[in-house]
Amino acid sequence: MIVDSIYNSLKRFVYEVDQLTRFSFKMVMSVFGRPIYPAETLEQMYLIGIGSLFLVTLTGIFAGQAMALQFANQLSEFGSKNYLGRVMSIAIVRELGPVLSGLMVAARVAAGITAEIGTMKSSNQLDAMIAFGIDPIRKLAAPRLLALIIMVPVLTITCDAIAIIGGWIIALFMANITTSTYISGVNAKLTFGNIFMGILKPFCFAFVIAFISCYKGFTTAGGTKGVGRSTNESVVIASITILIVNFILTKVIWTFLKGYL
Repeated sequence: MIVDSIYNSLKRFVYEVDQLTRFSFKMVMSVFGRPIYPAETLEQMYLIGIGSLFLVTLTGIFAGQAMALQFANQLSEFGSKNYLGRVMSIAIVRELGPVLSGLMVAARVAAGITAEIGTMKSSNQLDAMIAFGIDPIRKLAAPRLLALIIMVPVLTITCDAIAIIGGWIIALFMANITTSTYISGVNAKLTFGNIFMGILKPFCFAFVIAFISCYKGFTTAGGTKGVGRSTNESVVIASITILIVNFILTKVIWTFLKGYL
């Protein structure tokens, strides 16, 4: 019985991955087709970008201050507090900014996208769109994909800047490090490799959030309970996938761009 359960779970997993891959391919292809929906895309950019700005800003400043405080205390033991700016730049641009922004957007946006599309699926609105000759993927999924591709990197850059500013506050008022020393350390590690890693990661996270949240919305079944279940699964799967993709990207970029980091 245990073997059968494991086998059935593995079969369901493979089936879901296959369906998600097919759906993701359709989403990407729909971006390049007509008709296009610029108004829907701009609306989603506003909802995702402006709607998530406060959350990302709040996360960035407190995470940056916490990291700066920890690093300053540790570096002071070795008499190397002046390297705080370098350490903060590396930690924030490479890892903290992209991952925190991706997880915050996934928690907020993925749930909203899945719930919205899932509700439309449960109320047969998607079937009505098909009856009127409208492709639901092109109408609903493609604008959300484009909005996420644009706004997640923008939110990540904002989070990076706010976290570095939070670190500067700790450096100046608690670690007794001058502004010029901190800023010069930050600039020293804003290299091509670090910036490339910091932009590539949120770009990939945007695809993860869009694919999973839209797929879960379009495959929702079971009425209102199904919508709630799909929303919960969307956030969990997207968050875990972001962490996995982050590790893979870090390993790949470190392998090929080690000399530029």
